[in-house]
Amino acid sequence: MTERKALAAVRRIVIKIGSRLLAEAPASRPATIADQVFELRRRGLEVVIVSSGAIALGMRRLKLAQRPTEMPALQAAAAVGQSQLMQHWEHAFGAHEIEIGQVLLTHDDLADRGRFLSARLTLRALLDHGCVPIINENDTVATEEIKFGDNDQLAALVCNLVSADLLVMLTDVEGVRDASGVRMPIVRDIEREAAPVAGKSTTGGVGSGGMASKVGSARIVTRTGMPAVVASGRESDVIVRVLAGEDVGTLFVPATGGQLSSRKHWIAFGSKPGGRLTVDEGAMRALRESGRSLLPAGILAVEGDFALGDTVSIVGRDGTEIARGLVAYTADDLRKIQGLQSAGIEARLGYKGIDEAIHRDDLVIL
Repeated sequence: MTERKALAAVRRIVIKIGSRLLAEAPASRPATIADQVFELRRRGLEVVIVSSGAIALGMRRLKLAQRPTEMPALQAAAAVGQSQLMQHWEHAFGAHEIEIGQVLLTHDDLADRGRFLSARLTLRALLDHGCVPIINENDTVATEEIKFGDNDQLAALVCNLVSADLLVMLTDVEGVRDASGVRMPIVRDIEREAAPVAGKSTTGGVGSGGMASKVGSARIVTRTGMPAVVASGRESDVIVRVLAGEDVGTLFVPATGGQLSSRKHWIAFGSKPGGRLTVDEGAMRALRESGRSLLPAGILAVEGDFALGDTVSIVGRDGTEIARGLVAYTADDLRKIQGLQSAGIEARLGYKGIDEAIHRDDLVIL
């Protein structure tokens, strides 16, 4: 297939490996990945790995039969397991004399634009020095408010962070299966083909996420024009075979047109909304159908305590999120001018920044 053959042109790849794969073979699984990465690097490709497994390995060391549900217990398991996880990766890549670099991230690291750019430069430096970055969520300090929830979403955001060409998510199944249980080789329309059969994200056993999480991550990366693949990490040479265009796993093909720039991708998926704006039907149509900016006149309600330049969520009357954007006014000022025509802003506030509450250049339709 043409879409499969196009993967041969990939030059930078993010590989995500799930907890279950690592838990069932904590030493040999990283070795098989490292063998394939060595081959890819020999061909001139750059590789970034997003590795789950710290909590799973920590559970084993702490002799826990089930994944804890309390945050402190999860953090303790992560603290015990993270060093062992990195030992496995270091040993695996050491066999090929490849240096690795550990990078631990939280959602706050990527939600803050300055820290996002700092992390981008760090990863760029690691790749320039010939290292393979091994990225994981910083589970030892993550809380319910800042944790990604699963490393599938983290991997999708890392793709934007490093300007990757492809995301490969390795799991314990052969790919996305349709309603009859048959693997779907290619998905061209996520909402119609994959989302209805993906189920819900799960938390249990040794990992979190599930197929719904992977489909959600594919949705994020395809918005930038990047393909994604979900495949079985148990198959031999699966990564090399994916890049050779073989029919393995499920390939998510990005739609043509409407692709997001790196900055708008960060607004939509990387930044964390600090508040919510409810808008009327006229504003919804202007945003969705005409690509217009959001004016104060269309705002019905302002929720949250946010500053100028923060990310906010834009919702309709029913609460459905339709967009995200960077606000041009603080929450207090927007409450004062909501519903006003632009000509009335200066009289109400005593100053006037711009006519728009959110300019279209700072806004992303979801």
